[in-house]
Amino acid sequence: MPFRAGESLTYDISWSSYLTAGSAVVAVQEKKASYGSTAYYIVAEVRPTPLLQKLYSIYYKADTLLDSYTLLPQRGSVYSDENGRRRMKTTRFNQAAHTAHYEVQTTTVVTDDFAVPAYVQDALSALYAIRALGLEPGQTITMPIADNGAAFSVQLQVGAVEKVKTGLGTIDALRITPTVVGRGPSLGRGAHIWLSHDARRLPVKIEVELPVGRFVLVLRGATGTVG
Repeated sequence: MPFRAGESLTYDISWSSYLTAGSAVVAVQEKKASYGSTAYYIVAEVRPTPLLQKLYSIYYKADTLLDSYTLLPQRGSVYSDENGRRRMKTTRFNQAAHTAHYEVQTTTVVTDDFAVPAYVQDALSALYAIRALGLEPGQTITMPIADNGAAFSVQLQVGAVEKVKTGLGTIDALRITPTVVGRGPSLGRGAHIWLSHDARRLPVKIEVELPVGRFVLVLRGATGTVG
């Protein structure tokens, strides 16, 4: 396994003309008993710089319970606070029955049940599942994802090893390009993920072009990693 409980990754986020617009921390906080099995509890938090926070107050937190045996999510959630507008979206998976229960909580609560394909991931668990696959240049795989109450498929094209400058130095990393297959949400133009080409398979860089600008996350620091 390329990750373990205690791993914490810190990223600098650039956005459009802002060299540093914020930071993100993604951590495997613990491995614990969960839903009759054991799971990694993984949390990702995003915060803007103090300057941008004054202009527009935002905070995002995503978490997932990733079953340690199947590497499939048991439950995932996304919390957002945008200038006081708070929203919690939660998905609970029944992997055996290929169903999911979706709940959106704002000032009201809206729920829905929908079918999901076998081996479905949520957006955060997918990143760790990709790390565990041991991908190599030239490979193409398709991964089902459930997000915002819907299921779709993402194709991952693994490119060549490239050198990526990070806070840990220059790292050899595989460039992975995700694209939605068939109907599904847009991932944004120019979406890419770079995973270190070593036993850790660290996500050292993530970039995506969205309607509001280009976002780039670059790894600044890492603690508790394998090896």
